[in-house]
Amino acid sequence: MLKYKPPKELRALFIIHYAPLLLMIMIGPLSVMYNVWTMTPNWINAFAIGIVIFLLGTFVYFKWEIHWTKTFHGQLVTDGIFKYVRHPHYTSLLIVGFGLAFFFNSFAALVIAVIAIPIMILSILDEEKLLVKQYGKEYKKFMKKTRWRMIPGIF
Repeated sequence: MLKYKPPKELRALFIIHYAPLLLMIMIGPLSVMYNVWTMTPNWINAFAIGIVIFLLGTFVYFKWEIHWTKTFHGQLVTDGIFKYVRHPHYTSLLIVGFGLAFFFNSFAALVIAVIAIPIMILSILDEEKLLVKQYGKEYKKFMKKTRWRMIPGIF
């Protein structure tokens, strides 16, 4: 078993991909409190849809987190949820973001969730360069086996 040592410096893109989620958490409640930037007058439907999407994102997040924590010891993890997408962490954050936008019935939060997509894509592309450098042929083989980076059938 390899001993894992976390990197000493954090990459800027890794930090930046959390920013939209934090903005949604701050802006979303303002939509509710002041009834501005709302998506629909029927807030109950938006709330219900938001809860379902948020819970789906939370499920994907914990599916990734629990599996990765149990199995990762410095090696490349390619089983479990990683059989479907190479970056389930980013997938879960994106789903949670859209869930929060609907939960708060906030058009502003929805715009931020959409803006988060290219940020996530840039983060993934940056991370994959490092993973290819770290794991070489093994990661390239994984890329061929697990085609989708974040959303099966799309990206």
